[in-house]
Amino acid sequence: MSVAPTPTNTRYAWQGSCRPGLVTRTSSTAANSRVGDAPSGRDPDAAVLDWRNAITKTEPGPGEIPIDRASSRRATLPADIGQVVLVLQGGGALGAYQIGVYQALHEAGIEPDWVIGTSTGAINASLIAGNDVADRLSRLREFWSRVQQGPFHQAMAPWPLFGGLVANWLTIARGIPGFFKPNPFAFAGPHTPLSASSAAFYSTEPLARTLNELVDFTRIERHATRLTVGAANVRTGEMRYFDSRDTQLNAKHVIASGALPPAFPAARIDGDLYWDGGILSNTPVEAVFDDYPRRNALVFVVHLWNPHGSEPETIWQVLNRQKDIQYASRAVTHTVKQSSYTGFGMLYPNW
Repeated sequence: MSVAPTPTNTRYAWQGSCRPGLVTRTSSTAANSRVGDAPSGRDPDAAVLDWRNAITKTEPGPGEIPIDRASSRRATLPADIGQVVLVLQGGGALGAYQIGVYQALHEAGIEPDWVIGTSTGAINASLIAGNDVADRLSRLREFWSRVQQGPFHQAMAPWPLFGGLVANWLTIARGIPGFFKPNPFAFAGPHTPLSASSAAFYSTEPLARTLNELVDFTRIERHATRLTVGAANVRTGEMRYFDSRDTQLNAKHVIASGALPPAFPAARIDGDLYWDGGILSNTPVEAVFDDYPRRNALVFVVHLWNPHGSEPETIWQVLNRQKDIQYASRAVTHTVKQSSYTGFGMLYPNW
């Protein structure tokens, strides 16, 4: 078994619960220095802000290269950064917040070379990688406008006591246009025989049509922007990352990454069934660590779930906290593991 060489310098930035952070990984060959480390007596937040300003300025300095070659606005990075990676979590409707994260990067002149997603994050990742830079925001907004409920649902939701309940039941009964529709056979009972690829309460055929309309998979096939989506193998229980560098991706791969049971059916790819990758890894940052050959990278990881929280005191709070823990990022665990191979530091600025 060969071990992939570690990169000399990989930097991470993420946002979670209004507490974005910057993580820097540096090998011992770089004298264990960290971007964002504050000189003695200096405010660490000031050092981070210097770094933030450095990656969003418009003119490259000595030894720096523009990272957004397709945009008229040019953000710059140190020359040792080989790629910009955007990692998107799963989170259902919370995935709409990822539009704002991408918009902020776009407006700063930062476009990802590689987008990795799981579940809802895979859908957004495909919309980014599968469109030209100028069209990405409009396609993201178009998708989320298609999967929102109509005026009646929106009017019912704010009603006290039963408004939200009625709106939710309407969604359960009718599905969401452009995303999923009820599978009537599944409601006949939990033991009703169904095929392996249709054993779910809903069909995602509407999502397949939406993705094929909004995502240019031929652009992904041309390797204009690398796309990776994670899915869980139903038979083996192992995670598999479908990567446009190695595989010709289509809507089925994206749907497999978001096939959360028992709501959505597993997707069959290459003879195997796959479920939502969030079952095994909702924040697929390990795909960056496992990449070979490795490249120095600036990685943005978007957190939709809070790994930290107070002790719950009600059943509702218990349910919410359980979801937070289940789907929150394991990035810290991965980075601690990586630190056994190379020096690694973290800094959490309060931007």
